[in-house]
Amino acid sequence: MKKQVLVLMAFLFFVAGASLSAQTNKSYDAGKRTMDYFLNILDRIYVDTLDFNMLAEKGVKEMVTQLDPHSTYTTAKDVAASREPLKGSFDGIGVTFQIVKDTINVVEVIIDGPSEKVGILPGDKIVKVDTLNACGKHINNNWVRDHLRGDRGTKVNLSIKRGHNPGLLEFTVTRGKIPMYSINVSFMIDEKTGYIKLDRFAQTSLSEFQQHFKKLKEQGMENLIFDLRGNGGGYLNTAFQIASQFIDAGCRIVYTDNFRKTGEHYDATPTGLFRKGKLIVLVDENSASASEITAGAIQDWDRGLIMGRRTFGKGLVQKPVDLPSGAEVRVTISHYYTPSGRCIQKPYDDRNDYFRDIATRYKHGEMFSADSISAMPDSLKFETMKRHRTVYGGGGIMPDLFVPMDTTHYAAYYNDLVRRGVISSFVMDYLDANRADLKKQYPTFEQFKKDFRISDKMYNELTAFAQKEGVVDSAKLYLATRLEVFAEQKEKEIDSLYNSIDDLKNLEKLNQMMTDFVNESYQKSINDRNSRMAPQLIKTYMLFELARNLYGYGDAYQYILEDDATFLKACEVMKDDKVFRKYKVDRN
Repeated sequence: MKKQVLVLMAFLFFVAGASLSAQTNKSYDAGKRTMDYFLNILDRIYVDTLDFNMLAEKGVKEMVTQLDPHSTYTTAKDVAASREPLKGSFDGIGVTFQIVKDTINVVEVIIDGPSEKVGILPGDKIVKVDTLNACGKHINNNWVRDHLRGDRGTKVNLSIKRGHNPGLLEFTVTRGKIPMYSINVSFMIDEKTGYIKLDRFAQTSLSEFQQHFKKLKEQGMENLIFDLRGNGGGYLNTAFQIASQFIDAGCRIVYTDNFRKTGEHYDATPTGLFRKGKLIVLVDENSASASEITAGAIQDWDRGLIMGRRTFGKGLVQKPVDLPSGAEVRVTISHYYTPSGRCIQKPYDDRNDYFRDIATRYKHGEMFSADSISAMPDSLKFETMKRHRTVYGGGGIMPDLFVPMDTTHYAAYYNDLVRRGVISSFVMDYLDANRADLKKQYPTFEQFKKDFRISDKMYNELTAFAQKEGVVDSAKLYLATRLEVFAEQKEKEIDSLYNSIDDLKNLEKLNQMMTDFVNESYQKSINDRNSRMAPQLIKTYMLFELARNLYGYGDAYQYILEDDATFLKACEVMKDDKVFRKYKVDRN
């Protein structure tokens, strides 16, 4: 009853506060009369005084949960933080950091940013912020953001530990506008092929893309691998702008529609940077919304190859609405459609099933084989605009070339080292002693990548360091835990074998079942250690951490791609014109 009351109250406040134009139908009129009547009753006869603003906020929050999965409520406190990634900037001191052993380590210092101007360097450790101790178990990412970010022009005093110097260095940093880039990685793979990774569709993404594209073009780029994996979306207008760089002028990029018929359409702009040349777009199950708009337009116009795994399946458009309290509601206002007319929104009748969809795909084998994807009905079948290839709607963008998830690169020991920050800690300690020598010997990333290797001595030092941190390459039996899992998974089978106390006289069958289960699960743990692959993965991640601290994330990411099956397949396909001809996509 309370929840229903809150939802009804929220409806009135939501409509009035957001100044939304509502449809004048019987359902709306009846609902509004009910709200007016009930609020009047509460105001006149309820036993206690009421904070109607507080009840309305709770009501709005609850009401939003009854809508589609992508209509969301954000508190006034969290609105600014939620908008930051898409705005493209924030106010702060201008460093990227990593918390290692409860200490804030400066990884990168933004050029011309507030910290660089006063002399803070990569590798510095922030041990005090103003009068507050910045080391210890209370330090986490939220603490750092709360104390280092602030309004532009305000000052913060930092105490810095640098290298093996016994004393602390004191700096006063005036906070300023800090760019938050949506493109952090771009480079030439070979003489003709460039790579750009877009992390989100932000306000600044078009100008960033133009800058990175120009840099690669000057280096001889003729073909492009455009990586949208893990890109959850952003602004629809930015998706239109980015897609326009690839699609011929005047061609439809995307259109929106709803039952009110107030949708819009977006056609490619007169100019675009890359309308000729081989194009491969990388996607996965975490590519959503604006990523799907871009990939869908490129696929529908037969402009490039889409490679990877089926995308998320979000075909809804949201509009942010500010509430009087300062909170924000993002309301779904339309479906969007690719140029061929397909809506790629997956069903959302059950919200729980909706958000479990990725796990369900994994369980059903879709991550490992395209054949495991259920046959699409003819109602979801569409044709591309130029070459009339068959494409599908109703649940994400299906790639032209499927690349399965690569589990051969999974190693539990490696994952333990990364998850517990052991490699990062080791690299930080190593750089404390060797940073200057490494920068002198390898002044550029290109020289570092060409000549630096992780020696056996350095690898052994890491494993010894890891052992001190409690991480070893072995699989523990964990018998009690395995028996708990056994009892849970085999509950029905056990109960069918033992129905009375007399049945317990013969436990041979049960003992054999338990022994087989424990042996099987333990062997899986041994296999998951994947000790054969672990050294290669660990050395690659050590190189990544070293390069990230010495030269920046953009350069260091190249090490991650060295073991990336989808990226490597894209590089292979880019050199094979037969594949482009087979899928009838543009290549010149």
